[in-house]
Amino acid sequence: MDVIMMTSMDNLGQMGETVSVKRGYARNYLIPKGMAVTATEGNRKLVAEHMKLETKRDSLRKAGAEELASSLGEISCTLTVQAGDDEKLFGSVTARDIAEALKSENMAFEHRQIILDEPIKQLGVYSVPVKLHAEVEVMAKVWVVKS
Repeated sequence: MDVIMMTSMDNLGQMGETVSVKRGYARNYLIPKGMAVTATEGNRKLVAEHMKLETKRDSLRKAGAEELASSLGEISCTLTVQAGDDEKLFGSVTARDIAEALKSENMAFEHRQIILDEPIKQLGVYSVPVKLHAEVEVMAKVWVVKS
């Protein structure tokens, strides 16, 4: 079944693209959640108007994110964790832990905005990217110290 994407999804397609998906996936998930519409000529016109409005909104969001990034300057937080003698952690530090530490520093970020390739398992100082917008990132310095 061909559908037109109303939002961008990493593994499926960008907003405005026509993609082919299984009928059940479109009918039970994409269309009810408003992520896609069926590919008809009327819907193509509707999506074109939607894309114009969304690009304006996105440019405003990007400008706001760039302003926030410049006002934040350097972000840093300290996490005290239990570790062994060889500086390995008992457990690991995840994006949720970093988000909580930043929240205590009066900077509210969602854990999805913090980009960690893998959890931190060693003591040390790490530079972690925080994604404010799809095109705007700011680096956070995370200090992982022994308690």
